[in-house]
Amino acid sequence: MALKIRLARGGSKKRPHYAIVVADSRMPRDGRFIEKVGTYNPLLAKDDENRVKLDVERVQYWISQGGQTTDRVSRFLEAAGVIEKKVRNNPDKAKPGKAATERAEAKAAKVAAASEETAAE
Repeated sequence: MALKIRLARGGSKKRPHYAIVVADSRMPRDGRFIEKVGTYNPLLAKDDENRVKLDVERVQYWISQGGQTTDRVSRFLEAAGVIEKKVRNNPDKAKPGKAATERAEAKAAKVAAASEETAAE
């Protein structure tokens, strides 16, 4: 059985509240789970101590039993100091495309030509 430590959504529309649960990876997101090990309330301020509540001992137990954390839960555990911080690979999506790069180069060349013209005067 592949165990996942993940979020299960609760709350009403536009008022999310999440339970941090240990579940079989084949179960649906909000479906059957083995144990609830914490809560996450994204509506609270980021510095509020009640935003993320974890039962650290149980999380460590389930990780020792082979439980894999999702990305969001692993970030919570890193912030709590339970697991060491992972090096993440940022994708190249933020880099501008070919056309935008060409426009930027043309604009830079135009600005450089204008500054040379004013320097010559």
